[in-house]
Amino acid sequence: MPDAPRSFLFLLGSSRTGGNTEALARTAAEQLEPEATQRWIHLGELGLPPFHDRRHTGDGTTPAAEGAERLVQDATLAATDLVIASPLYWYSVSASVKHYLDYWSGWMRVPGLDFKARMAGRRLWGVTAYADDAAGAAAPLAGTLRLSAAYLKMDWRGVLLGYGSRPGDVDRDGRARAAAETFFRTAPADSATQTPGVLY
Repeated sequence: MPDAPRSFLFLLGSSRTGGNTEALARTAAEQLEPEATQRWIHLGELGLPPFHDRRHTGDGTTPAAEGAERLVQDATLAATDLVIASPLYWYSVSASVKHYLDYWSGWMRVPGLDFKARMAGRRLWGVTAYADDAAGAAAPLAGTLRLSAAYLKMDWRGVLLGYGSRPGDVDRDGRARAAAETFFRTAPADSATQTPGVLY
């Protein structure tokens, strides 16, 4: 994907609006270059119907998307950068994010869409607020997103971490706010270097 102009799609996976994860994502988004476009979709309010796995039904193809599914599919393919903003729910992504990712499986089987090929090279980022004693509890969430990116040959950029249990907690997490200021400008860490406040 070309570096400019960049188009960010923020996919909010919280069960409520305005929570710690969303606040952290918006702090990071404030640092984006002015020419970068932003689109925000709250997955829980989108009204996506249940996902149906059709791999072993008929010829295994998936029909063209309609309604809410078409909206989020088109938004996904229009973005150079996808940001999954999900609180840490039971050590992984939220149900609404998992539901959205399930649709990726179907979109790969829509005739003529070429979803997998078109996703290659796009950047995938994560943002999460956790309430555990250690940030390492978010490792399964990071793994879900990192492996999904690898499967589609996307550019994995890591997960911005912030502590948040009660509303407003992440605003008092100084390390998270500092990491948010450079998150979208930081190159992925190698095996010998870790960026404070970011999990790879």
